[in-house]
Amino acid sequence: MGRDAVAGWIERYEQAWRSQDVDVLDRLFTQDARYLRSPYDAEPLEGLDAIRGFWLDPTPFEMTATVIAADGPNAVVRVLVQYTDDEAQEYRDLWVLRFAPDGRAEHFEEWAYWPGKPYTASSDG
Repeated sequence: MGRDAVAGWIERYEQAWRSQDVDVLDRLFTQDARYLRSPYDAEPLEGLDAIRGFWLDPTPFEMTATVIAADGPNAVVRVLVQYTDDEAQEYRDLWVLRFAPDGRAEHFEEWAYWPGKPYTASSDG
């Protein structure tokens, strides 16, 4: 998939998230897709039904995304999400994606970072 196709997938992903429409997830993810909420997620979400169960989050947000790399079925995307509720939380995220030949994601891996969280395991930070 090229950058434009990945950007189109991201637009559809954001639309589905914003509208809380789990019925369109089968157009974004393959039936047996793996969704890792963290690169160290010991138990990734396996399959479309598991992704649907995780998907719903009505917190209002703003999102910007930039395709960093797109090479064949693989892509890397930089994402900034800013929740606009009373908590006003934001995070920066890298998505590592692998697409099936039909353009749906078969692997989705998030690397999310929040302000104020340590970037090392050391308490010296």
